[in-house]
Amino acid sequence: MLQKTLKRLRRKNRIRSKVSWTALVPRLAVFRSNSNMYAQLIDDTIWKTITSFSDLKIKKSGTKTQMATKVGEEMAKKVSELKISKIVFDRGWFAYHGRVKALAEALRAWGLKF
Repeated sequence: MLQKTLKRLRRKNRIRSKVSWTALVPRLAVFRSNSNMYAQLIDDTIWKTITSFSDLKIKKSGTKTQMATKVGEEMAKKVSELKISKIVFDRGWFAYHGRVKALAEALRAWGLKF
């Protein structure tokens, strides 16, 4: 168990070192649990969450991947209301696959660039 956690933390740190952000280009962090999907837009210059959304706020219907797509759409709506068009996508230690990919593609479909 400890080995798995260490590998995940190394992967997370490697991704974070490659992600560069500013106040004009905030970071969109994604967390995926076994049953839910969370996304939050973070301004790292002041260490504050600008906005967030999860599938806990919407009615469960469909597969987990479809719910991740809905989270991406709702998050894109919230970000576009803030007049932000460019973000940095931070997938954490999760592979760009399945639900994480569905969320990212939904964000891109709504016009966000990353």
